[in-house]
Amino acid sequence: MLKKTVLNSAHRAMNARMVDFGGWDMPVNYGSQIEEHHAVRRHCGMFDVSHMCPLDLIGSDCRAFLSRLVANDVAKLQVSGKALYAAMLNDAGGVIDDLIIYFLGETRFRIVVNAGTADKDLAWMQARLAEWQLDVTITERRDGADKLAIIAVQGPHARAKVWEVLPQAKAVIAELKPFFAAEVDQYFIASTGYTGEDGYEIMLPAGEAEALWNALNQVGVAPCGLGARDTLRLEAGMNLYGQDMDESVSPLDAGLSWTVAMKDERDFVGKAALAENGQKKQFLGLILIDKGVLRGHQIVITKQGNGEITSGSFSPTLQQSIALARLPLGVQIGDEVDVDIRGKRLKAKVTQPVFARHGKAVS
Repeated sequence: MLKKTVLNSAHRAMNARMVDFGGWDMPVNYGSQIEEHHAVRRHCGMFDVSHMCPLDLIGSDCRAFLSRLVANDVAKLQVSGKALYAAMLNDAGGVIDDLIIYFLGETRFRIVVNAGTADKDLAWMQARLAEWQLDVTITERRDGADKLAIIAVQGPHARAKVWEVLPQAKAVIAELKPFFAAEVDQYFIASTGYTGEDGYEIMLPAGEAEALWNALNQVGVAPCGLGARDTLRLEAGMNLYGQDMDESVSPLDAGLSWTVAMKDERDFVGKAALAENGQKKQFLGLILIDKGVLRGHQIVITKQGNGEITSGSFSPTLQQSIALARLPLGVQIGDEVDVDIRGKRLKAKVTQPVFARHGKAVS
C-alpha cells in the first residue's frame, strides 16, 4: 500500500493527478505541469514535501557527530538558524544521501533527508553513533505523535504570500537571509528551497498542514506537483538523489565539490577515498541544438570520450531541451557534443549546469 502525506485528501480535492513516487501517493500535477512551472518562476507556487524526513538531533556531541558524518564542515554553523547543504558519504566516497542541516544550538540540530533514503540514512547514522559512542539522540519526525508536515512556497511573490497568511511570523521571517531558518511558535520556517526561486520551506504540526495549504491557495498560491518541481530544480542545476548521484558516485563527480571540505584536518567518512581517487568526471549542463528531448542515461559523445546524461527534460523557461550530464575531464563550456538519442546523434552545447534562476534564463 502506498504511503500518504497528511495533505493527500487536499490534493485529491484539487483534482490532482496522483502517482506512485517511491512508494508515496503524490501529486504529479493539478492540470498543467507547464503552468505550474511558470507560476513558480513568475509568481509563486506551493509543494507538499511532507514525504521528506526531518530528523531532530539532541545531545552534547551533536557537532562532533556531524563533523565526522558529512563531507561539508559543520564548523561553518555558528549562528542559530543557519543551514548547511551537505553530502553524507560511505567509506568508498559514494553519496549515501544529500541533506540539509539546520543549527539550532550546540546540543540541538535538525536534518532533513530525502524521502526514499530516510530508513537507510537513519540506520547508517545510528550505526555510526554506536561505533563512535557519542551522546546524540536522533528522533524521526515524519511519523508518530510529533509528526511534521512540510510545505514549500516558492517564487518571486512567495514571501509576501506567506506573510499574508502567517502575519504573526512576518516580523521574524521577513529578513531571513538565504539558507537560514527561524522558529515561530510550532512553525519552523526556512529560507531554503529546490526551485532556484525565493521562498520558504515551512515545517509545522501535521494536523495544521491542510488549513495552511488551503489558506495559501485562497490568497493565490498555485498548488504544484512533482512534475513542475523536477523541471524547476533541473533548470536551477540542483541534483536529484538517485539520478544525478547515488552511493556509486563521488560528490566530486556530481558537481558537489563545493560541499566537500577536504583542506582542513577534520576527518569524515569517505575522506580517504576521495583523496585517493580524486575527481574523474565533471558535472556540466547541455542545451540541445537539434530537435529532440534530452533524457537521463543518454550517451554523450565528446572528443575526450563518452559521458552520460543524468537528468534531462524540456525547459519551460528556455523553451529548449536541457540536461545535466557527467562528462569527461577536458570538455569545455561552449563545446559542441553529440547525444545518442535512439540511435541518432544530435548536437548539443555544453553550458554551466545552471539554466534558470530568479525567474530568468541564465544560460
